[in-house]
Amino acid sequence: MTDIRDILDARRLIAPHLPETPLWSYPVLDAAVGAEVHVKHENVQPTGAFKVRGGIALLARMADRGRGVVTYSTGNHAQSVAYASRLYGVPCAVLMPENPNPAKVAAVEALGATVEIRGATMVEAAGHARDLAERTGRRLISPADEPDILAGVGTLYVELFTARPDLEAVFVPVGSGSGAAAACLAAAALAPGCRVIAVQSAQAPAAHDSWRLREPVTRPVKTVVEGLATGSAFALPQAVMRDGLADFVLVDDDDILRAQRLLLTEAHTLAEGAGAAALAGLLARREEFAGRTVAVVCTGGNAGPAELARLLASAV
Repeated sequence: MTDIRDILDARRLIAPHLPETPLWSYPVLDAAVGAEVHVKHENVQPTGAFKVRGGIALLARMADRGRGVVTYSTGNHAQSVAYASRLYGVPCAVLMPENPNPAKVAAVEALGATVEIRGATMVEAAGHARDLAERTGRRLISPADEPDILAGVGTLYVELFTARPDLEAVFVPVGSGSGAAAACLAAAALAPGCRVIAVQSAQAPAAHDSWRLREPVTRPVKTVVEGLATGSAFALPQAVMRDGLADFVLVDDDDILRAQRLLLTEAHTLAEGAGAAALAGLLARREEFAGRTVAVVCTGGNAGPAELARLLASAV
């Protein structure tokens, strides 16, 4: 199991490649929410999302990089592995389910990885990725069942809790669960008084339901929020979240859209849907956290054309 020592070692490996990301607060946003809200801006990463931390940590520790890697993703994890693969000169293939965000496909290909569109869902894309890895001998990288990825993502929360050890809660969006699991590990070591609260779309609740039931389940994916569109749970994050999470909140896609709009207008931040889900979770618990000091993680800013159109239409 990953622990704080692994996270601190990952921080050492990542430091030459990624600077710390900003942690800012906005008075107008505080007034709108009714709390002291600190926004951790992972949307400013070179790939536009927090997952690049995990990709670099994993590739840095991979002893046999020459064999190449295969992964599957709706986009941000794909960019993470592609970015790290380019950094270390590793051949990389990415499998995405049907109808991916074209901006994310273009970004992955620009980083030098090959992209195959296979399967109607992430679950099906994962099966095709496993087949490709077996045929080619490449190393299969899971989006979340990787201790090195959790360690890399955990560096985000070391930065957060070092800057604000007084936080009473941090809200973290969940797709695969790597972010929330990493937050639990870092909080336990550095900010044991801070509650880690996960947030997922009610239109794709596999991780939430698996956590509540304490066993892995699959659920239909009906959300339009790409970064949260996972239909099954991942074992490693679930094992960490089972004991580490204070709570797990479901929000509707419409709630996430409203949070995106609030970040845009009151925090000068263009977040993709998954990047706004943490704020949506806080807004859903507004009364409980009124007047408190909390953080939300803006995990990414990779909004595609269709998402931007929805966001701009909602602001009219």
